[in-house]
Amino acid sequence: MTLMNVLVDFARTGRIGALRCGMPLTEAEDLLGPGRPHPAIRMRPDIDGYPHAWDGLELSVTQRLVSGISISLRPGSTTKLPPLVLPDSESYPSTVLREDLIAALDAVDCRHDVNDRLTFDEQSSILTRPANVCAVFFTPSRDEHVPHRERLYLGTIHKHATSSAADARV
Repeated sequence: MTLMNVLVDFARTGRIGALRCGMPLTEAEDLLGPGRPHPAIRMRPDIDGYPHAWDGLELSVTQRLVSGISISLRPGSTTKLPPLVLPDSESYPSTVLREDLIAALDAVDCRHDVNDRLTFDEQSSILTRPANVCAVFFTPSRDEHVPHRERLYLGTIHKHATSSAADARV
């Protein structure tokens, strides 16, 4: 399993292995182990919308249900993901070019459209169908060491539930 496999499968299905929007946080923690809650959660344990993190994987939580799944990458660096997400890895290179992800999605017939809401200036975004997973690409910042500074690199790929109850049935 490679990082690209994880990204493509997530974009295609809206799930990462057994992780899905709508599942109880307790089930996710049973799979992943205890996460690192956002500081706002530590102050108010029942506050909604803040993430629990497992290295480069974040789960947003609303009413103790997973309401969002996100993988963050930093071009020119490495990313670490929990073994459930990316087995047998300590870390993987996190440099993913826009055209490489698009080609991988096309190879598995995963439809995608430009996401106009998040495409502007030096940023580009796509939304996959039917999973509604959003991938956001950026030009690298000064401190990101990549070979082609003018190209777009994946910064985050995420899914947010439109209705936790509806996603729980999927």
